[in-house]
Amino acid sequence: MSLNRRIFNQLLAFFLFIALFSFANTSFAADGEALFKANCANCHKPMEDYIGPMLQGARKREPNPQWALKWVNNVNSMLETDPYAKAMLAKYNVRMTQFNLKEDEITAILDYADSYKAPVPVAPAGGAAAPAEDNSLMFGILTLILAVIALILLQVNSSLRKLTDEKDGIVRSEPVPFYRNKSYLMLGILILFCFGGYTTINSAMGLGRMKGYQPEQPIYYSHKVHAGTNQISCLYCHGGAQDSKHANVPSVNTCMNCHKAIKEYKGDPIVREDGSAVNGTAEIQKLYSYAGWNPDKKVYDQPGKPIEWVKIHNLPDHVYFNHSQHVKVGKQNCQTCHGNIQEMPEVAQFSDLSMGWCINCHRESKVDFYNKATGEGNKYYSIYEKFHNDIKAGKMDSVTVEKIGGTECQKCHY
Repeated sequence: MSLNRRIFNQLLAFFLFIALFSFANTSFAADGEALFKANCANCHKPMEDYIGPMLQGARKREPNPQWALKWVNNVNSMLETDPYAKAMLAKYNVRMTQFNLKEDEITAILDYADSYKAPVPVAPAGGAAAPAEDNSLMFGILTLILAVIALILLQVNSSLRKLTDEKDGIVRSEPVPFYRNKSYLMLGILILFCFGGYTTINSAMGLGRMKGYQPEQPIYYSHKVHAGTNQISCLYCHGGAQDSKHANVPSVNTCMNCHKAIKEYKGDPIVREDGSAVNGTAEIQKLYSYAGWNPDKKVYDQPGKPIEWVKIHNLPDHVYFNHSQHVKVGKQNCQTCHGNIQEMPEVAQFSDLSMGWCINCHRESKVDFYNKATGEGNKYYSIYEKFHNDIKAGKMDSVTVEKIGGTECQKCHY
């Protein structure tokens, strides 16, 4: 019977090896997709332009197939010297975040984008859109089945060993049931502890981060119509972004500067996230009711009241953020923090606004030093004359915000 036991153990090891090999292949195949979602999905899509260019076919459009391997980790320096990089910045008007990825990781991302195919939705017989497929239940059931099979195989192994012992005249104590086996119980406790700790830490880190938050507003205001189609400057409505700490929400009077004359909406159809249509003219009428404006008589004949906009972007009370410091001094575009705002029908929080996200930006953003010859730049930074001399001497190619104290705790917390 020792031969049978050896054969059984070899078969069990073989099946375990096949299972692990299949899992490993699946993991490696998914690396490109996982890397894309973790690093690129905020600004790029595989098959269409977004905040940045589409990634499918990028290596064919670029100067050479190796260009992207250099670009991803050297964005700041290449934007100063590389003509293709300068052309991309001029076209999309957004500076790409500089990463620190390995060549095989960049290649995996581009391979994933090149092989990506748009999912084809299958409409049911009634003509309604097919619901998104969720395989989590199926994977959960399969995992449970495999666990039961593993326990059964362990019990079979124990029974076979008992039979061989009886035939060989070996007396052993009665085996302990698996639900009372201390090893199994400890293993289960460790798994639960690790899973619970991982979930708790992730949830705690995500507290207060409201990425994707898109509340319903009292008036449906489309940035796509105003900032995109009609090319209204962000600073017309949010003038404080350039001159003060707060960007400020525009008053009703600011809206009425235009809508005294614009009484109805005649542009392209406006559609909500759920697919329902928005009556633009009816939304303008809501504005009139807040302003107390009579569009027929062209007078304010009712008491006005402020629009109770729902605030979307919130930072903790212990965090200091100054819009003018970033917009006027740092010369950052609105899209850096708020995403492609001119294409949003209704605003949602684009980035998680976490400390790590802010620190990473400070590590990459270059300082706008004062240039005595042209009279351009920020005179405050003239105290850092040493950096000018080091750049001229070739000791460094640029200065980031981090080097002038941008990562010190007191910059944001005091």
